[in-house]
Amino acid sequence: MAAVAAAKPASRRVGFVGAGRMAEAIAQGLIRAGKVEAQQVLASAPTDRNLCRFRALGCQTTHSNQEVLQGCSLVFFATKPHVLPAVLAEVAPVVTPEHILVSVAAGVSLSSLEEEGAMVLARGRHARSGEVELLQTLLEACGQCEEVPEAQVDIHTGLSGSGVAFACVFSEALAEGAVKMGMPSGLAHRIAAQTLMGTARMLLQKGQHPALLRADVCTPGGTTIHGLHALEQGGLRAATMSAVEAATCRAKELSRK
Repeated sequence: MAAVAAAKPASRRVGFVGAGRMAEAIAQGLIRAGKVEAQQVLASAPTDRNLCRFRALGCQTTHSNQEVLQGCSLVFFATKPHVLPAVLAEVAPVVTPEHILVSVAAGVSLSSLEEEGAMVLARGRHARSGEVELLQTLLEACGQCEEVPEAQVDIHTGLSGSGVAFACVFSEALAEGAVKMGMPSGLAHRIAAQTLMGTARMLLQKGQHPALLRADVCTPGGTTIHGLHALEQGGLRAATMSAVEAATCRAKELSRK
């Protein structure tokens, strides 16, 4: 295992069992950041419907899940949660101690993965520090990557995984407000997206609580405080908290199934 962990990321073969949007996003991030070469990526799926996007990136593809495990030491499982148990049983005969297996399927517990000898970022019994560090190094190409206790994985799904859709709804609503006041739709949506991106960048760069940035842009009697009052009257804060709670609860339900 030490020899595998010491291998350079760019020379490592990376596999994807499942070729949906999540798998494609991770693969694109790794390739664009130079963490892995496109031809070193191998993805599997039952049909060519999603594999064509991997081929467009220059990646290798197959319809055999076992072929991915036989050719790659680091494998991401990106199937639907209800499909994963059958997939794990299928590939179990070719799993070796040299494999690092990562699930990005929502609602799948470590115990169910460990029954097939899998290792994930939310560290299970078999995952070692070197493997976790290697995975974090690779996934930094796709954004922030941190090790968390398994109990927080479902919360992360509700916050970050589902949060993309929540942020899109808010961006859409911002733009529609501007359209209502007379701004062209295309321009309104571009400005709304840029506003969210700029806000996120400032929060990450400054590392401060969002309330501090909010207070900085609120002048007494100004436009922003009047707008915030309208948001509070509409229950935005409570609705958003409830959305994260609902998504987290659903992730927990999936794990129990």
